[in-house]
Amino acid sequence: MRFLAALGFLTIIPLPWRREVSLEEVGRSIGYFPVIGLIIGLILAGLNWLLGPLLPSAVVNGLLIVSMVVISGALHLDGFVDTCDGIAGHKTVEERWRVMHDSRAGAFGIVGVFLLLLVKYVSLSSVPEPLLMVTLVLMPVVSRWAMVYTVFAYPYARPAGLGRIFKQGASWQRFTTATVITLAVAIGLARLANIAYFYLAGLAIMLAIWVIVVAMATYLKRKFAGLTGDTYGAINEVAEVCVLILICLLDYNHWLWLA
Repeated sequence: MRFLAALGFLTIIPLPWRREVSLEEVGRSIGYFPVIGLIIGLILAGLNWLLGPLLPSAVVNGLLIVSMVVISGALHLDGFVDTCDGIAGHKTVEERWRVMHDSRAGAFGIVGVFLLLLVKYVSLSSVPEPLLMVTLVLMPVVSRWAMVYTVFAYPYARPAGLGRIFKQGASWQRFTTATVITLAVAIGLARLANIAYFYLAGLAIMLAIWVIVVAMATYLKRKFAGLTGDTYGAINEVAEVCVLILICLLDYNHWLWLA
């Protein structure tokens, strides 16, 4: 039940039921976020496998980025835009909240999402072919885990909102479950890619993303007096890009020791 609740919230994939899901069920589904990321990653890898022989790699990478946005219903990208608008300028916390509630996208949000997608596209295009499939799977898994971590570890800013439902459901048990799943996937994918010391490579990637997420979440907490649903989405988007950049960094400097 909670798995399907997470699937219905994080993706546009049709559910095999029509029963209304309670907010409590959605909140308690947070432990399954990395599993949903794994499903998204497998879909992306499948699309790459299908389209790779038919189209140039640059076109395929563009379609993969579009697919990521479509599969998630642009949920996290919308949060990133709102967060960029909220950060801009010298405002009080309440004013930043009002800006984020505004359905209209501001200049900072538009510029921010353009730069984000640009870096994501360039980074994805720079991932070496032997690592592309595993990267496509790893990226959404780690980024969804990043959201679970920030929901669990940081206070929620607003007195009400959907994000508070997740905060209430983010228990130690669910956070531990999400972490174990993500670490297992990261190590397994490193082994699948024939990376020497794969057990260390998977842990190192998660640790590096954790450091980046902590820095970003701490900054956003200071700006908004806590985190919100929009900032969770922004953290997901930045974590996705950082996974791509990290893979490129490790490969470019020959630190992966591919077997």
